[in-house]
Amino acid sequence: MRDRIYEKRQDLVDFAFDEAVVRVFPDMIRRSVPGYEHVIAMTSLVAAHHATPGSLCYDLGCSLGATAVAMQRGIEASGCTIIAIDDSPAMIEAAIQRVPHEHGDPPIRFACADLRDVIIRDASLVALQYSLQFVATDDRLPLLERIHAGLLANGALLLSEKIVADDPAEQRYIDSLHLEFKRANGYSELEISQKRAALEHTLVAETLPAHSKRLEAAGFRQVIPWFRSLNFISLIALP
Repeated sequence: MRDRIYEKRQDLVDFAFDEAVVRVFPDMIRRSVPGYEHVIAMTSLVAAHHATPGSLCYDLGCSLGATAVAMQRGIEASGCTIIAIDDSPAMIEAAIQRVPHEHGDPPIRFACADLRDVIIRDASLVALQYSLQFVATDDRLPLLERIHAGLLANGALLLSEKIVADDPAEQRYIDSLHLEFKRANGYSELEISQKRAALEHTLVAETLPAHSKRLEAAGFRQVIPWFRSLNFISLIALP
């Protein structure tokens, strides 16, 4: 379904991953996040590279399970299981209906839970695809520390986020290109402005140096930026 949530003027509330968003989510993220489809496709290669026999792979903030499915397509190691977590009941319910999960190879186990409460263990890959930005800032380091503690020695964290620039002029320029991207994908000025206002208090973006510093503080020895499109970046962090 086409995303028309902010098509008409309305009394805005903070953005939430509710049933209305779930219905249009594939269209919303495709038209809002440049490079999203490429990042999801590349996740298959990252999963194939890092997954080891008998390990677990986590998709934290899984939404409708696109990353979990990409992992499933890429993993060739035997005995793996994919754990897909989201704190939105509507997202999890829809994901279970959409994704061939338990009978796939490897199987995908969906669960509705707060990412901050998930215990990570025996993990060869953990993905936070555009989801850390919705976690309260003070809770981000503890979450990354738990992920690091649960990763196997040859595992990896795949982190994709919206970022902001240190330089105001650079930020204005990137913002202008992102606006043009959304306009080119059919969003009106009203839709763009209303969604921006709804996200103001729920999506808190940070600079790339802030992400790198936090990942290092969590124990990751190497942080590799591997893809960027405008103000969205994907990092691979190695334990």
